[in-house]
Amino acid sequence: MSLSSYYLAGRFGISFELFPPKSAEGERSLYRHVERLLEFSPNYFTCTYGAGGSTREKTLEIVRTIKTRFAIPVASHLTLVGSTAAQLREFLQEAREKEVDYIVALRGDPPQGESRFVPVHGGFHYANELVQLIHAEFPEFGVAVAGYPEKHIEAVSVEADLENLKRKVDCGANIVITQLFYNNEDFFRFRDRCQQLGITVPIVPGILPITNFAQIQRITSLCGAILPEQLVSRLKGIESAEDQYRVGVEFAISQVQELIDHNVPGIHFYVLNKSGATGEVLSNVTLPS
Repeated sequence: MSLSSYYLAGRFGISFELFPPKSAEGERSLYRHVERLLEFSPNYFTCTYGAGGSTREKTLEIVRTIKTRFAIPVASHLTLVGSTAAQLREFLQEAREKEVDYIVALRGDPPQGESRFVPVHGGFHYANELVQLIHAEFPEFGVAVAGYPEKHIEAVSVEADLENLKRKVDCGANIVITQLFYNNEDFFRFRDRCQQLGITVPIVPGILPITNFAQIQRITSLCGAILPEQLVSRLKGIESAEDQYRVGVEFAISQVQELIDHNVPGIHFYVLNKSGATGEVLSNVTLPS
């Protein structure tokens, strides 16, 4: 099935993002959580890989195992970091051989310790170049790209960021998955601007339920997402990990329900290789029939 078709003609798409575990026990745990998440009838799973392109082989192994064991479509992330165009082609060829269905095409973050992205000699500068490569030479892959409701942290302006997104879509991207966010108004504003610019592919909100305050502070500081002041004040006053989890999940339930009520085409959950919080959210919202 094409990637965009999960979100069209009255469908509501659900997808989950994983990352490669660092140990054998972590991998066994991951598959247990995948099995639990399958109870919510997702359309596909995606899997990231480590900084600078590390764990790429592991990523392909993970998605291949999920596809064969659970009979569900899978997507591999692919970034430009540390790769020449030839190396990107090699990865895509291997993904093709492993019967990966979709690619999440990203520029990628600068390596740790560097403030800006610099392509390797023979590499690409921008994600739209990767989308163009996939569209031209590996057309069997559906392609997802990233969107930023609060603006990419490196973008000089909201307008420039949206123009970058439109280039990715014009080069062949099938859907846009957003970076995590916690103020739905930011998403609605972003969606409206995309439509005004002529971006017509499905725009899928990316949601990360908060389960630990310190953890989400680190994550948002890296990606530039803003936590609502009222939510921060509430979490600051809670020392119990269990209570932080409960507040985060309750917030996510409310956030996701509001998004559903405003006709989003689906939800992409950043599950951090767990199933509990996302499972509670999906069990407590009313999905479109």
